[in-house]
Amino acid sequence: METVILKPFIHRGAEQIAIVFTHNKKINDVVKKIKGVKWTETHKCWYVPLTKEDCQRIIGVLKELAKPDLSELRVWLEKRNKILIMKNSSGQGQSFTTKALTTYALSDENLKQLDIFVKTLQLKAYSKNTIRLYKDELLMLMRLLAKSPIQLLKPGHIKSYLLWLLQVKKSSESKVHTSVNALKFYFEQVLLQPKFFFEIPRPKKPWQLPRVLAADQVRKMILATSNEKHKTMLMVAYASGLRLSEILNLKMEDINSARMVIEVRRGKGKKDRQVVLSEKLLQQLRKYFKIFKPKTWLFESRPGQQYGYRSLQMVFSRTKTHAGIKTQGGIHVMRHSYATHLLENGTDLRLIQELLGHNSIKTTIRYTHVSQAQIGKVKSPLDDLGL
Repeated sequence: METVILKPFIHRGAEQIAIVFTHNKKINDVVKKIKGVKWTETHKCWYVPLTKEDCQRIIGVLKELAKPDLSELRVWLEKRNKILIMKNSSGQGQSFTTKALTTYALSDENLKQLDIFVKTLQLKAYSKNTIRLYKDELLMLMRLLAKSPIQLLKPGHIKSYLLWLLQVKKSSESKVHTSVNALKFYFEQVLLQPKFFFEIPRPKKPWQLPRVLAADQVRKMILATSNEKHKTMLMVAYASGLRLSEILNLKMEDINSARMVIEVRRGKGKKDRQVVLSEKLLQQLRKYFKIFKPKTWLFESRPGQQYGYRSLQMVFSRTKTHAGIKTQGGIHVMRHSYATHLLENGTDLRLIQELLGHNSIKTTIRYTHVSQAQIGKVKSPLDDLGL
């Protein structure tokens, strides 16, 4: 009896089952009549979506003509389940992307190392966002390695990889820094090789000034939305200078109206801090609460479900477009604007540092470079030419 191999592969951005067999007209005539089957000229085979129902349909149709070989399909599904477990444990949910699907091509040994890597990050209580970033960086290298074990790499290999990121992938210096941080954690914290990165240089990061909105632009954005939840989130972002994650992690009890402060719990670096609660923001929060009555989080997509990072970024982007504002950047621009406007109004730089939760005053000093109060004191020599 003929053997038909059911082989998993990625095609058109999705998982498919390739139906592979030696030329046999009888089998070919039956296969091409299977519901939903398609031909790919690229891979020269018939295929169906990778689902339990489609797999059973193929087996049922061919049971009298051929013996199905499911070995490659089983290996694929086993690896997929391992990745699903890791995605769930790092807080990423059960959705799959085309990028994630290629992960199943990793060797068993590298999958094992990836699992250990993620669990070590969790044991050291790294944030979900950091775990996601670091895991993606390790995955990129593992995909290039294919079957080669990552733990056998030497410093020279890592240097070549970082050069490839910069010169071939055209990755930014910031992106390469994240790659270095992830790999440094793996080799030094997981493999316990403390001197591994001693010889490996980091690319110099560019000095970038923060993008800032004018006060009138912020006002236009707040007035540009009639959705009270969206308006409240934008007002919180500007009135308190909170990071995106800090806004979404707020709970009702963090709004302390008695002391007129917002309690920021476990912000970046797992540090608590307090920021001023604006009187106008408090009025808006009370209005918002009467309408939406949040259960757990201050901002929820559904009762008890935390509002999404991407959703809030999209709210900001749409509102900015609606208000006719061309300034580039996401909702973090509100935080930059908050800090710059405080500085322009005479707030001490050290206090701004505390309000923003910066570890170093050097980070806060950036705002002096975009402050109108500072730049406005300078008179251009062009004005003295009498033109």
